[in-house]
Formats: sequence, C-alpha cells, structure tokens
Amino acid sequence: MGALDGRTAVVTGASAGIGRATAQALAREGARVALGARRVERVEGLAGELPGEGHLAHALDVTDGESARAFVDAVTEAFGGRIDILVNNAGLALGRTAIAEGSDEDDEVMWETNVLGLVRMTRLCLRHMDDGRGHVVNLGSWAGREAYAGGGMYVGSKFAVRALTAVLRKELVGRIRVTTVDPGMVGETEFSDVRFAGDADVKAAVYEGVRYLTPDDVASCILFAVTRPDYMVVDELVIKPLQQASQDAIVRDRG
Repeated sequence: MGALDGRTAVVTGASAGIGRATAQALAREGARVALGARRVERVEGLAGELPGEGHLAHALDVTDGESARAFVDAVTEAFGGRIDILVNNAGLALGRTAIAEGSDEDDEVMWETNVLGLVRMTRLCLRHMDDGRGHVVNLGSWAGREAYAGGGMYVGSKFAVRALTAVLRKELVGRIRVTTVDPGMVGETEFSDVRFAGDADVKAAVYEGVRYLTPDDVASCILFAVTRPDYMVVDELVIKPLQQASQDAIVRDRG
C-alpha cells in the first residue's frame, strides 16, 4: 500500500527534470498521474514506464487557454472527475542579462509560462478538488526570495509565484492545502540549457564545483509535503545545496 493509493495527481512540465522525477515519485506511492507537457511524445513514453495503472499523458501548453482546458477535460474524464494533487511545475528562464538589455519577447514567455500559466492551471484544477483532500503545490525558486543582478523577469516571475501562493493559502484556508517548494541550485535538468540557449560552457560554469540538488531531491520534498496527514499542511519548503547560502554566497570546490 502506497501513501497515495486512490489519489489522483496532475504534474505540468512533466517531460523532463523536476516534473519527470515528481511524476515518478508520486506514482511509486500509488497515485494515478496525469502528465502534461508540450513534448507529448516524452510524457507518453514516461506514462508507459510508471509503476501502477491508469496514468495519462496529454499535450499541454500552459500559456494556451484552449490547450489547458482540453488537458483538464481529458484528465477529469480519465480520473472520474476528481483531481487531488496539482503540481505546478511548468516554468523556464530565458537569458541572464540586465533588465535594460532584456527582451520583451523573452519576458512575455516567462511571465505567460511561470505566472499566468500557473494561475490558469490552478483555476481549472481547483474546480475538481474536494475540500479537505485537494492539494496545490507550486514550484517556486530561491530566485523568488532573493533578487540578483541579471535575473530579470525570471526573478520577477518567481516573486510573483510566491505572492500568489500566499494569496491562495488565505483564500483556500480550511479547504485546500497549498504548498510552495523553492529550490536553489538544481542540476541534471534542462533549465540551464533553455536559459543559455544550449551554451554548454556557460551551463557548466553555473554548477562548477558544487554538489547541486538533483530533480529526485526536489521530488522527494514534494512527496513529503503531499503525504502529510490531511489535517496538516507544509506551507513552504526552501531547499539548497550545502554549498549555497544565497545566489551570491556559493562555495565551490577547486580541483
């Protein structure tokens, strides 16, 4: 018997990294998992690998209202109309430049994905959550707690996620559990590949000399939050490598 037997879960951005690891962790504890991502072939492959039965893979672009509604409709049809857990994982960063040198187009993509997409999916899924049982988990970031030069709209979007999570917590108090998980440096994902447009040298420099967190580390924290008793809520989890105190205080091993 798993801790999440009989529960249904939605994971956005499930094609790689933290989303993929979270889907695997939830399934291992018995949840039926709906995997959403733009790269539908990836989530279809993952759904077939997960333990248990009844998992669903479906195309999802959180920035597109029609795509989001079609995804939730497919999930509720497959899951008997009920969603217990929503993990708002879909998100990205584009570039690392000063605000004055940034791109309107990149900023719009980050805001649409990290903030409006998260709100959109939350609204759609809350309609199918039972009071006393539902749980919303938002993937934030240490960047939503500490601004840094070059962070631009990514930092702004993650501060917004933290604020919106606090609003949700007050609006849903006594009904739906709301958690934010804010990681520091997480390696072995596609985050920096996207941020730095595939520049492997720049990506390597970010993580050089640091035993960073892995997607499985973050997924284990999400699993901890969603497996607490229903009367208990983990409001916030902040997790960082031992070698990172802040964005500007990182101890690197020198080989």
